[in-house]
Amino acid sequence: MPISTLVIVVLILVLIGAVPAWPHSRSWGYGPSGIVGVVLVGIVVLLLMGRL
Repeated sequence: MPISTLVIVVLILVLIGAVPAWPHSRSWGYGPSGIVGVVLVGIVVLLLMGRL
Protein backbone atom coordinates (compact mmCIF):
# COMPACT_ATOMS: atom_id res chain seq x y z
CA MET A 1 0.00 0.00 0.00
CA PRO A 2 1.51 3.34 -1.00
CA ILE A 3 2.10 5.87 1.74
CA SER A 4 -0.24 8.39 0.09
CA THR A 5 -3.17 5.99 0.39
CA LEU A 6 -2.37 5.46 4.05
CA VAL A 7 -2.24 9.23 4.64
CA ILE A 8 -5.64 9.71 2.99
CA VAL A 9 -7.21 6.95 5.09
CA VAL A 10 -5.81 8.45 8.30
CA LEU A 11 -7.02 11.95 7.34
CA ILE A 12 -10.52 10.66 6.61
CA LEU A 13 -10.62 8.98 10.02
CA VAL A 14 -9.43 12.18 11.71
CA LEU A 15 -12.08 14.17 9.80
CA ILE A 16 -14.81 11.82 11.04
CA GLY A 17 -13.45 12.05 14.59
CA ALA A 18 -13.41 15.86 14.50
CA VAL A 19 -17.06 16.25 13.48
CA PRO A 20 -18.76 18.24 16.26
CA ALA A 21 -21.59 15.72 16.64
CA TRP A 22 -19.53 13.61 19.07
CA PRO A 23 -19.79 14.47 22.79
CA HIS A 24 -16.04 14.99 23.24
CA SER A 25 -15.82 17.59 20.45
CA ARG A 26 -19.18 19.32 20.66
CA SER A 27 -17.73 22.56 22.03
CA TRP A 28 -14.98 22.77 19.38
CA GLY A 29 -17.29 23.98 16.62
CA TYR A 30 -16.43 23.34 12.98
CA GLY A 31 -12.80 24.48 13.17
CA PRO A 32 -11.01 21.13 13.45
CA SER A 33 -13.14 19.37 10.84
CA GLY A 34 -12.80 22.34 8.50
CA ILE A 35 -9.02 22.37 8.79
CA VAL A 36 -8.75 18.62 8.24
CA GLY A 37 -11.17 18.90 5.32
CA VAL A 38 -9.03 21.56 3.63
CA VAL A 39 -5.90 19.44 4.11
CA LEU A 40 -7.71 16.40 2.71
CA VAL A 41 -8.89 18.33 -0.36
CA GLY A 42 -5.35 19.60 -0.91
CA ILE A 43 -3.92 16.10 -0.76
CA VAL A 44 -6.57 14.78 -3.15
CA VAL A 45 -5.78 17.58 -5.61
CA LEU A 46 -2.06 16.79 -5.37
CA LEU A 47 -2.79 13.10 -5.96
CA LEU A 48 -4.90 13.87 -9.01
CA MET A 49 -2.17 16.12 -10.40
CA GLY A 50 0.41 13.36 -9.84
CA ARG A 51 2.63 15.38 -7.52
CA LEU A 52 2.25 13.18 -4.46
